[in-house]
Amino acid sequence: MTAGRWNSERPRSYAIFFLCLVVAALVFAPHMWAQETIMLVGSGSTVPSPLYTKWANEFNQRNPRVQVRYLPIGTSESITAISRGSGDFGAGEVQLSAQELKDLRLVLFPTILVAIVPIYNLPGVREELRFTGEVLADIYLGRIKKWNDPRLVRLNPGVNLPDAAIKVIYRPKGKGSNYIFTDYLSKVSPTFRAQVGKSASPSWPVGVPAERSSDMADKVKNESGAIGYVELNYATKVGIGYGAVQNAAGNYVRASHASLLAACQAMQSSIPANFSISLTNVGGAESYPLTSFTWLYLPAQAAIPARARAMSDLLAWMMSDGQRLAQLEGYTELPAPLLTKLNLKLASKK
Repeated sequence: MTAGRWNSERPRSYAIFFLCLVVAALVFAPHMWAQETIMLVGSGSTVPSPLYTKWANEFNQRNPRVQVRYLPIGTSESITAISRGSGDFGAGEVQLSAQELKDLRLVLFPTILVAIVPIYNLPGVREELRFTGEVLADIYLGRIKKWNDPRLVRLNPGVNLPDAAIKVIYRPKGKGSNYIFTDYLSKVSPTFRAQVGKSASPSWPVGVPAERSSDMADKVKNESGAIGYVELNYATKVGIGYGAVQNAAGNYVRASHASLLAACQAMQSSIPANFSISLTNVGGAESYPLTSFTWLYLPAQAAIPARARAMSDLLAWMMSDGQRLAQLEGYTELPAPLLTKLNLKLASKK
């Protein structure tokens, strides 16, 4: 198993221990007051955390006998936790291979589409900046140090880029946004692939960390000259500028519902039965190149039939009312053909 792709270091034991305590409290405490209540507990990435919290609140009102709690502890830690039997599901953006799924005894279930966008804080620059993957890679390798570097100037003619240092901000180890970002950069930059590579836990050569997605957005917004990367909804909610990125067709594309759907639809016929596929830097004139699924990581075999039925009910809701709610919350829903495929898989498990 190539576990290093999703976690190059052993997850922090205190987070897993804390999760186990919370799972025990949430799963067993309800039985003291209502034997029929089932508490589903999931943990994972902060990338979709606002939506998953909203989903949990809405689903909990639908059926008080099945309640859901989501703990944003990070993608890699959630994979470790669910593979060890802690909780009912994990969540994140790391694509697990068929062998990893087999070894960890997990299955993947995509829930929505997400986009990682390069965010920046340049006072006085109102224009939308353009980036190539090679330029982003060289910024995060420390090879481009100034905002008025000739390579950035060529990409952004007419923009008065300042003679100011680029302050690099990155996510720490175990994060799904790291995986999407480095997956894309490794595809477009051989140098980045050789020096850093695709990983949820990359060893960044420059910069300072921001623990959560919300921390990243806030840190860049409050630091003149900063650059970072974050899921699209975090950027729009704090009102920070984010750039257009060159895709595989050579076009500069801004993240939007349409450009995320275009990336997914470009790969629609190639999505395998286990739903393990990368959507970064795919073909198509309108495809946004840092698109990804965010997945649930589910046990291949559910231990308790009643909990399995409750989880199936939750998944079916996510694929119907949950998708409509995701769109209202600013996220990009899965395309109809993929939803049909997922619902057929759910039906086959009943």
